[in-house]
Amino acid sequence: MYLITELATKAGISRTTLLYYEKLGLIRGMRRDNGYRFYGERDLQRLYLIKQLQSAGLSLKECQSCLEEKIDKTTLRERLTQLEKEIEDKVKARELLLGLIGEKSQRQLHISLNQNAPNEYANWLHSQGFEEKDALRIKWLSKDMNEHERYMKDFMQVFSTVDRWGPGSEQATLQALQCIPTQAPKHILEIGCGKGTSTILLAQETSAMVTAVDNESLAISTLETKVHDLDLNGRIQTLCASMTDLPFEHGSFDVIWAEGCVYIMGIAKALLQWKPLLKKNSYMMVSDLVWLTNEPDEESKKFWLEDYPDISDIPSRLKLFDEYGYEIVTHFSLGLDGWKNYWEPLEQRIIELKKQGFDSQAISDIEKETSLYKKFAGKDFTYQYFIVKTK
Repeated sequence: MYLITELATKAGISRTTLLYYEKLGLIRGMRRDNGYRFYGERDLQRLYLIKQLQSAGLSLKECQSCLEEKIDKTTLRERLTQLEKEIEDKVKARELLLGLIGEKSQRQLHISLNQNAPNEYANWLHSQGFEEKDALRIKWLSKDMNEHERYMKDFMQVFSTVDRWGPGSEQATLQALQCIPTQAPKHILEIGCGKGTSTILLAQETSAMVTAVDNESLAISTLETKVHDLDLNGRIQTLCASMTDLPFEHGSFDVIWAEGCVYIMGIAKALLQWKPLLKKNSYMMVSDLVWLTNEPDEESKKFWLEDYPDISDIPSRLKLFDEYGYEIVTHFSLGLDGWKNYWEPLEQRIIELKKQGFDSQAISDIEKETSLYKKFAGKDFTYQYFIVKTK
């Protein structure tokens, strides 16, 4: 026989809880002549059974039902489903904590944040000590704060010898340029110029001064070499800066040119921030990823919802331009040749590096990307070139 304090110690349950259990009739004490209540071995064993049932997720009321009548298996199945969901959530929580302390990949976390909380995600990256450039690269490339430095080193090793850093073609650039009315622009701002493939064409095909901006120093130095070799020093100015924080006075440019880069900051944000840099009745050319079908392949859909969740269809983009005060001049799709100009040199570069024994997460991601382009570019999605005028 046990006093209530002895029973509490044996069962590992508080005295207050035992009194509540007795009130519910789960245990039954016997009062002795001396006024003390005593409990028997059966009470101790019932408490053990209750604890076991509770560990399976049953409520106290459900435990009581299990003790007093036949088990309701429907209730147990419901509890099992609930428990399996809780286990799944706990595993995810464990993976998240391991990622945050640097012992697991953070990629799923970053993909989820980019899809569901993009603005707060950007603020969080800045609070972790990342400059604007690296914050954007984590968001769109490495997707892992812990592995970011290594990832970017590997990524740049792939792209260091590749001329085009995104899909495009000379034909598409010239077609877009011809869609801008004939009055000669005096000053063009090219954002996300890369190594200057389009920059050179803009300078050669117009009489305008071209200011070319990119946040990658390697790209800027490569462009500066081209400018010198082609004797275009008086026609092209270069600047290593972020597209999200451009250091120019309002009304400085006749044309803003942005091929294949607007996804980095988001098209809505770009249209809002860049518009004041244009003079009145000036033009912008921006190419952006769009869906060409309402029913893209699941592989294609999954890839872009992870890598560019803001992707939309052409009518939605046209509506967006109108909402932000732009008049559509014309628009057209990048041809398949523009995609091949990008993926074919990348494939050759990766083959070269793999022959040297080089492999990494960056290469794996690039291979996945190029494989997707080969299967679905021009079918499910493409870059759409939009030529617009400020209202």
